[in-house]
Amino acid sequence: MKKFHGLTVLLIFLVTSIHAQVIAGFIVKAGSIRRNNSIVYTTLPAGVGNAPVSLEEISNGKRTPVAVNVYKGQLCWIMQGTTPAGTERKYELKKGTAVINPVMKTVLQGGHLLLEEQQQPILQYNFETVAAPAGADTVYNRSAFIHPLWAPNGVVLTNIFPNAGHLHHMGIWNPWTHTLFEGRETDFWNVQKKEGKVRFNGHLETLSGNVWCGFSAGQDHIAFLKDGTEKTAIRETWLVQAYPATEEGSRREWDFTSTFAPDTPNGITLLQYRYGGGFGLRTTTEFTAKTSQVLTSEGKTRKDADSTRARWVKISGTTAQGKAGMLIMNYPENFDSPEPLRVWPEDMEGGELMFNYTPTRMKPWQLYPGARYQLKYRVMVYSGDISVAEAEAAWEEYVHPPEVSII
Repeated sequence: MKKFHGLTVLLIFLVTSIHAQVIAGFIVKAGSIRRNNSIVYTTLPAGVGNAPVSLEEISNGKRTPVAVNVYKGQLCWIMQGTTPAGTERKYELKKGTAVINPVMKTVLQGGHLLLEEQQQPILQYNFETVAAPAGADTVYNRSAFIHPLWAPNGVVLTNIFPNAGHLHHMGIWNPWTHTLFEGRETDFWNVQKKEGKVRFNGHLETLSGNVWCGFSAGQDHIAFLKDGTEKTAIRETWLVQAYPATEEGSRREWDFTSTFAPDTPNGITLLQYRYGGGFGLRTTTEFTAKTSQVLTSEGKTRKDADSTRARWVKISGTTAQGKAGMLIMNYPENFDSPEPLRVWPEDMEGGELMFNYTPTRMKPWQLYPGARYQLKYRVMVYSGDISVAEAEAAWEEYVHPPEVSII
C-alpha cells in the first residue's frame, strides 16, 4: 500500500453550556430567494483560532443548538427548514466544547475513502491504484477518482472500466485531454496513448463532522516523456464536501472543488478540444438512451445538448433498484462559464452515457507558472426525480448563498 501524508480533522462543535462566552452574533438574510435547508458559510471571527465553538439560533426568545463545522477559518452550518424570501434569522456563536460524535464521517478503508452519513454510503474516493480488468493493458490501472457514487436510495450512479473501447473512463474524473506541455502535445485522459495520466500524489486529509464530511487529496498530471522518464505537468488538489440528506432523505448535495497549477517554469496550455478536464462522468450501465434522460438549464436533451452551454445538467434514469439521478451545477466563476458540454449521442455503446463539463471546448486556456486556478461544481444526487423548478432553485441557492453579517 502506498504511503501517504494524512491528517484527520474532526469538525464537530455543539452547544454544551448556555453560559459559554459569546464570541459573535450573525444575521443571515434570505434575500430574494426562498431558502430551503441552506448551506451557510461565513468567515470565523478573528481571535477564535483553534478554540472549539458552538452555535445557537435565537428565535422568539428561544435558543436552539445548531451543529457547525470549522475548517480553514470558515464556519459552516445548515439553516434548517424553509426561510421565506425577504426574511432573516439570528444566530449566536459561543466558545464551547467539541463533542466527538460525528454524523457525517469519512472512513479510511484500505485504498479508498468512504464518505457516509450514519453508515449510509455517499461516495468513495479511490486513492490507491485500482487494477484494470484481467487481460487489459496495465496502462489502464488508475488512482484518484470517485466511484461508486450512490443516490440516497442506494442506486449506484457511476461506472468504471466500462468496456474495451473506453476502459479509461473512471466514474468521476477530470484529466485534461489535449494539451501543449514543453513543446509536445500531451493527453492525460486517453491513457492508452501512453502520453500521460493522473495519479494520487500521497497528500490526503480526511474530514468528519455534523455538518459535512469529505476530503482533500493531491493529484498529479504526469507526462510520459519520449526517453521513458516521467515529469509532473500539473499539481492538483481536490476538495470534496458532502452535506446531510434532506427532503426526508431523498436529496443530498456535495461540493467538488479542483485547485491546480502548472509544475514547470513554462506553464502548460490546455488546448481547445471537444472534451477534457472540468467534471467528467461515466454513468452506470443501467442508464441508456432508453432508460435515462438528460436535461440542461437551457432546455436541451441528450439529442441536442452536446456542444451547448449550461448552468446545470440533470441526468435521471431507471434502474433495477428504482429511479435516481444527479444534478450537476456549474459555478459562474469557472473558466468560460457557463461551461460547454460534451454529451455522448444516443447511439454510443448501446446508448450508455458519458458526460463532461468541458471548460476548453470553445477556446484554449493558458496556465501560467506561479498562478493557481480553480473549478467548482455542486452535485445534487436524488432518489426518484426532481422538477425543473427544483433544479433551478438548487442552482440559484448554490451561486447566490445567504448573506451573513456580524452583529
